[in-house]
Amino acid sequence: MRLLLELVKFEHSIFALPYAYIGALYGAAAVGRWPTWAEIGWVTVAMVGARAFAFVVNRAVDKEIDARNPRTAGRAVPAGLIKAGELWAFAAVMLAAFLLAVWQLAPVTRLLWPLVLAAFLVYPYTKRFTWLCHYWLGLCLGLAPVGAWVAVGAPIGDPAPWLLGAAVLVWTAGFDIIYATQDYECDVRDGVHSVPADLGIAPGLLMTRALHVLTVVLFGAAGLLVGAGWPYYAALTIAAGLLAYENGIVTADDLSRVDAAFFTFNGIIAMVVFAGVLADRLFA
Repeated sequence: MRLLLELVKFEHSIFALPYAYIGALYGAAAVGRWPTWAEIGWVTVAMVGARAFAFVVNRAVDKEIDARNPRTAGRAVPAGLIKAGELWAFAAVMLAAFLLAVWQLAPVTRLLWPLVLAAFLVYPYTKRFTWLCHYWLGLCLGLAPVGAWVAVGAPIGDPAPWLLGAAVLVWTAGFDIIYATQDYECDVRDGVHSVPADLGIAPGLLMTRALHVLTVVLFGAAGLLVGAGWPYYAALTIAAGLLAYENGIVTADDLSRVDAAFFTFNGIIAMVVFAGVLADRLFA
């Protein structure tokens, strides 16, 4: 179990889960109520299950690529620490948990779940064809607020969740470009596509800065659509400062703090924005 949880990077759920809760909080507000504890629980199960299933597929598809990269060769799948049967049994349990949760939420989710799963299944292959793979990963995480919004019965045609999802998309694409700088040499050697490998590290980091400026703009616009109050914009201001700092500690000449920029700051940013939304619903 320890190997399986490490395999799917369970702690990285902090990137997407807060945005699902944001979608649920504002989605329920759009229909004049609060999400129930049951809805929050099932949204959590759906998110964790879908994400774990996607990670297993990603690790299985990337087994050969990971085995050739010194940074990833020690992972459980390329190192042979987990048997194929164990891997796919775990994936089946996570997929079952996702589907069980879907059937406990608003009926529309029972129609839309295949689209979510399709996005997750396509992602591992995108890096074999295009440096836009970062944006596809962003799409996968950006579905979190949209999915939770409709899961609590809010209208899917409302532009607010789509703006929230777009903000998460470009935020994710930006920090994933930073993460990909670690594998620049291996990606170039093996023909794996990424912004750093295809366009260069310095242009990639410049693209990240532009994406993170756009992130703040999109979150601001989404706040206007949901009628957010001062706690939301206070949190967004803090998040903008953290994004600026994150981009400032990684340069083409110094990649020593990529891990901090990738995990620590983005986890904090997600929690700050969520705290702002919760305070907005409670006090504004």
